[in-house]
Amino acid sequence: MNPQNNPGFSPEEIAKLKAKLKSIGKPYQLVEDAENSDEYVNFYFIGMYEGKEVIYDAALYTLRLHHASEVYELAEHEAAKKFPNFNGIRYEEDENGNLLPLSSEEEEIGWFITEMIMEIEEEETVKVQEFIDIDTNHDFGIGLDAALNVEHIDDSSIRKFILEYNEDTISLDETLYSFQSEEEDV
Repeated sequence: MNPQNNPGFSPEEIAKLKAKLKSIGKPYQLVEDAENSDEYVNFYFIGMYEGKEVIYDAALYTLRLHHASEVYELAEHEAAKKFPNFNGIRYEEDENGNLLPLSSEEEEIGWFITEMIMEIEEEETVKVQEFIDIDTNHDFGIGLDAALNVEHIDDSSIRKFILEYNEDTISLDETLYSFQSEEEDV
């Protein structure tokens, strides 16, 4: 890691973020181009690293979302073994923004992946636990990924995370969890 080439370590960038945080009255700033939701939030906050202030580029998500991502990745891996020319399903839109139908092979692969997801969830093949990963080779500050066993990522869970992270008082739940997809009413 070379802090000289990383703007997230620069006193000027840190001062700019501090001023922004003061103006919005929050200890974090949402990343504008991120696809934030109630299960995933990408934000910047200021913390310490090796005795110096730094900007953290954090991605905080629910354990349920982390589990779903792991399950989908495993299902895709199984699809790649069964369908040798599988390299992802790509949805395309027509000029009106409507989705174009999938090819019959893509549709077959899609059904296979859906069946695999249901089987993986039913058998609880994938189990996840809370974690925090730090990336010191990030292009802006320090990258931080964390999954927490909360229903939603909201202002209070972000504030609590930042406070506990900066005070080094986070206690991660080491329990292994497995989730089921929620049935959607059609």
